[in-house]
Amino acid sequence: MLLSVGIVLFSLLIGGIIIVGSIIRLTEAELGQRLMTTARTVAEIPLIQKSIQEPDGWRTIAPTARRIRIVNDVTYVVVMDMNRVRYSDPLDERIGTVFLGKDAEEAFAEHTYIRKVRGELGTALRAYVPIMNTDHQQVGVVMVGHLLPSIPQILYDQRENIAITFFLSLLFGIWGSYRLARHMKRQMLNLEPEELARMLVERTATFHAMREGVIAIDTQERITIVNDKAKQIFNIEDDVLGRPIREVIPDTALPEVLEKQQNFYDHELHVGGALIWSNRFLIRTDGKVVGALAIFQDRTEVARMAEELTGVKAFVDALRVQNHEYMNKLHTIAGLLQLNQKEKALQYLFEISEQQEELTAFLSAKITDESVSGLLLGKVSRGKELGIRLVIDRRSNLERFPPYMDHHNFVLILGNLIENAFDALEQTDKHDKEVYVSIEQDDDICSILVEDNGIGMDNETRRRMLERGFSTKAGKNRGLGLYLVQQLVAKGRGELSCQSQPGEGTSFLITFPMKEAEA
Repeated sequence: MLLSVGIVLFSLLIGGIIIVGSIIRLTEAELGQRLMTTARTVAEIPLIQKSIQEPDGWRTIAPTARRIRIVNDVTYVVVMDMNRVRYSDPLDERIGTVFLGKDAEEAFAEHTYIRKVRGELGTALRAYVPIMNTDHQQVGVVMVGHLLPSIPQILYDQRENIAITFFLSLLFGIWGSYRLARHMKRQMLNLEPEELARMLVERTATFHAMREGVIAIDTQERITIVNDKAKQIFNIEDDVLGRPIREVIPDTALPEVLEKQQNFYDHELHVGGALIWSNRFLIRTDGKVVGALAIFQDRTEVARMAEELTGVKAFVDALRVQNHEYMNKLHTIAGLLQLNQKEKALQYLFEISEQQEELTAFLSAKITDESVSGLLLGKVSRGKELGIRLVIDRRSNLERFPPYMDHHNFVLILGNLIENAFDALEQTDKHDKEVYVSIEQDDDICSILVEDNGIGMDNETRRRMLERGFSTKAGKNRGLGLYLVQQLVAKGRGELSCQSQPGEGTSFLITFPMKEAEA
């Protein structure tokens, strides 16, 4: 408020200086016209034109000039002959003396003009008019002058107007400043500017220290907020505030929140070369949508959790199943030996050894990634424990992963599809339960095929099978497997197709392009 009042007072000062200057200019212009009119009047009086040519003409000219000076309210009227001898002057002792001022030179050459000069009595405005006789010959000069008022005198003369103007301006300035201060105070939540500055610094530091990336846009899809973590995730170096988000990060899917007017939670996105987990929300103020906000997490932690849930647990289960299977085989061998069936025991040992070695050798030769090989080996053992035959197509091969994919993704996809097939077979009474797995790859595509002869799916189940949380099985933490598979297929720019018949089985085929341009 004090600052605003100070600005008002300073504005009054500047305005007062300008007004005083205007008053001085107007006063000089008005005074100049009056002086010129008076000088012309004196110069055209026939008595003065005649008397100035006589030696004692001052006796007539001086009284006449004095009366004119009083009537026209001027400081002095000086009449001079061509020898610059004064015939009239405000001071009687100067009559008959020579005028030495240089400013009258042009007047003696028949020029009429107005000039501002500094004389003995102060700064004055003078009008010079030549005196012409009846023969149009110059016989003298009339000089009419008036002292200019000083600035203090002008202020004193205008004291009433200045006082009223100053009082009203100050009154409305204080009232307006008070109203403005109250309005700003309410807008700033009754906080002082230094408190707002401190809060802004603290919030900004906290905002940029977050481990999650944060980006916000307005309704025009312009970036309004971006923190350091978001810049790091998306490799942003320049200042992008105010720029359209589609130009900076084309695939954040953040404008989708504004288009559909809904929030999106726990979505995995492939954005700007980074795999992230995102939550996207609408920003509302007083019930009105003013923008959208996205919070991004680096997927490293999510990938680690997925690996733990789908890979490590699968390997642990596989080891447990394999241990159980080997114990059963050892019991079988031990029983044959106790029955003195040494040849049958040796033959049984060779058979199971050859089967295991053949499968291990095939997986080692065709599947170059140990995580995927280990998963398939474990699932074979897991199937034997459940009474399910897991068949791996011997034409399968996997030398490298498609663009955007890694071994964590393949373990998650295969693990979920095979476990879903096991679940479907556990719900049927068929004797020949079988799961068929094929992984084929060439220069153009990589395909994953998982088939089972289980219970199959009806149309409603097929329609909703990819929904998060949808499951035909009871229990908690269900309905995530196929949803995660679909997210990974979208990440790898792949396609997922499903064929299923109730009572006959289900087939899942996933294809990924092997070239990034095709993706």
